[in-house]
Amino acid sequence: MQTLALQLTTTFVDDAIELVKGFGRAILSLATAPIERIARACDVAGVLEQRRAKRPAAQHGGRCKSRNCRWSPFGGLSELT
Repeated sequence: MQTLALQLTTTFVDDAIELVKGFGRAILSLATAPIERIARACDVAGVLEQRRAKRPAAQHGGRCKSRNCRWSPFGGLSELT
């Protein structure tokens, strides 16, 4: 009985954490959407899309630098510098 209660508790906590993460991502994307639109509008030559396509997928693993971190609000704009 104790194992079932422990399993339910950990499952609830894991789901609650994922829910908070999802809300955080949604709020972050809403906050940075105007910046992304301006960056895409200013990117006449398509340089941002080319750099994003060339970026390796494993770059986001491990520790991240301040601008390259996926949680950074300006992480999507790191290609501009």
